[in-house]
Amino acid sequence: MYEAPHSTYAVSFDENNQEFSLAGSMRPQHVEELGACLQVLRSSLNVVRGTFYLNVKRLVRLNNIAFHALSSLLLKACEERPELKVSVITSSVVGWSTRKFAVLEEASANIAVEEYDSAFYPGQAFLEGGGFIPILRTQTKMTWRHEKDILPRHGMREGLSIADICCGAGDFAVLLHKQFAPARLVALDHSKSSLDYARQVAADFGVSGIEYVFGDAAEMLLDDNQFDFVTCRHSLQIFNRPERILKELYRICKPGGRIYVTNEKISHCLGEPHKESISWTYEQLARLFDHFGMDLEFGPKSRRYLMDAGLDDIRTDHFMVSSDDGDPRDFADVVKSWKVLFAGDMASRRGDDAQFIERFARGFDDHVFAALHPKGYAGWPIWVASGRKPK
Repeated sequence: MYEAPHSTYAVSFDENNQEFSLAGSMRPQHVEELGACLQVLRSSLNVVRGTFYLNVKRLVRLNNIAFHALSSLLLKACEERPELKVSVITSSVVGWSTRKFAVLEEASANIAVEEYDSAFYPGQAFLEGGGFIPILRTQTKMTWRHEKDILPRHGMREGLSIADICCGAGDFAVLLHKQFAPARLVALDHSKSSLDYARQVAADFGVSGIEYVFGDAAEMLLDDNQFDFVTCRHSLQIFNRPERILKELYRICKPGGRIYVTNEKISHCLGEPHKESISWTYEQLARLFDHFGMDLEFGPKSRRYLMDAGLDDIRTDHFMVSSDDGDPRDFADVVKSWKVLFAGDMASRRGDDAQFIERFARGFDDHVFAALHPKGYAGWPIWVASGRKPK
C-alpha cells in the first residue's frame, strides 16, 4: 500500500484491492499543488485491471480546482481504456460528495457512484422517520436504572473524555453528562432525525457541553486515540458488519481506554402468564431481524467480538429489564411499540401472511398482559461487555 500524507489531506493506494483513497480537506489554490496526488492517481490507474475504486468516504472538503483535476484524469482513463470501470465510493455523511461525483456518471458510462452506507444500515429505514424515538427514551430510562451502577465496574468515572457512538435520541448521553461530569462528551449518530431530537432534549433539560455530530459509525470523521471511554449501545446488533464499527471504536479510543457495548439476545425475552406464546414471538423476532441483516441475538457474542477487535481485560455483565423496574406500564408501552414496528412494518416488508402476523402480534400482546398482570412478570435481557485498548 502506498501512502502520501499531506498537511490537509492524505492519499493512499491499495493495489491489492485496486482502491485509491482520499481523506481530509483538498482545497488547493492552484492545480500544481496537487502534483504528487495526481501522479499517484495516474500510476494507480495504469496498474489496475477491471474495476478501479475511488474511495472518498473520508474526504470532507473538495474545491472545484481539485475536483476538475481528479475528474479529468478519470474521464481520460475511461476514454482511453473502454474496458476500465470506475466505482466512486461516497458516504451519506458527507452528502455533497455523492451529488458532486454523480456528474461523472453522466459524463461516462464507465463511471458509477455508490453511496456505500445506503445498504450498510439495514435498520435505519425503520427508525429514521422519528416515530420510534419517544419509546427509545423509555427504554433508556428502564436500562439506566441498571447501567448507572454497572458503568463504574467497566471503568466509567468523572472527568473522562467520552464518545457515545450511535447515540440515537441522545438521552443516554444526557444521563452520562449529569451522572459522571465528563471533561468532554461527543454524541454521534447516523440519523438526522434522532440528532435533532437529541439536541432538543438537551436544550429542554438545560444541558450544555455535549457535542452532537452527524456521522457514520463505520467511517467516523473523528481523530485517532482521543477518548478515554467509548460507548456503543444496542447498535452492533443492527449493523450487518459489526466488526467494522468495532474497528472504528478502537481507532478513536485512547490506548488504555475502554470500549463499552450493550446488546440483546431477544429470544430470551420472557413472561408469565402465556410464556409459550411470548417465547415463540421473540424467537420469530430474532429470525425477522436476521432476514434484514441484523442480529438481535448478538449479546452473548459480545466478548468474542471485543477480543477479535484487539481489546483485552474483557469485562461482562448482564441484567434483566423487567416489569418490576418502576412502573410496569413503561414496560408495556415499550412492548406495544415493538408490536407496531415489528409485527407491522417489518413483517409486512418481509412478505409475511396475515395468519403469521396475527400470531406474531399476539405474543407481544401476551407480553403486555404479563407485564400488567398483578401476578405476572415480564423480562427483557441485556448483555454488557467492555474491553481495554492495549497501551
